[in-house]
Amino acid sequence: MNTWHHVKYKNLLILLLSIIFAIIFSRFNVLHSFLLNLGSFGYVGAFIAGVLFVSTFTVATGAVILLVLAERLSAVEIGIIAGFGAVLGDFAIFKFVRDGLTDEVREVYEKIDHNNHLLKLLHTKYFSWMFPVFGAIVIASPLPDEIGVSLMGIGKMKTYRFLIFSFVLNAVGIVLVVSASKFLKP
Repeated sequence: MNTWHHVKYKNLLILLLSIIFAIIFSRFNVLHSFLLNLGSFGYVGAFIAGVLFVSTFTVATGAVILLVLAERLSAVEIGIIAGFGAVLGDFAIFKFVRDGLTDEVREVYEKIDHNNHLLKLLHTKYFSWMFPVFGAIVIASPLPDEIGVSLMGIGKMKTYRFLIFSFVLNAVGIVLVVSASKFLKP
């Protein structure tokens, strides 16, 4: 019998399991050393580093790979290729947030606050424009993208706009990080 259909909060469960999975996998030195060696794979390594650069659990590894690649590739090349990888990672988060997680969190929240005071406040004209703006700032920064992508997903941004914003913001952010590393070397 398929018990998955009977699980009420599937997306929250997936989120919790992915956090546990990331913590367990981070303990394996073999996996960690493999990821760090991706820097020797050139453009493929840059793409994978871009995917890793957007998550809280893998941002440090992604950044190290990008910095290793900066020794052989230009910052612009790394930014473009890793930017495409970052879009893939961000899109997975975006779809996850928009296609179910938001509804599950809202349902749990409604059980706590029956009058939806916070939701009413956040959907006023003063706050609704802030979700995409703060999301864009977080995505462009070297901070992990989950919060920024979530804010853009909550804001009901169209998918094609999100993909364009994600690529531009991530590519620029990665170019800035890689360029800054060249100036800060001892």
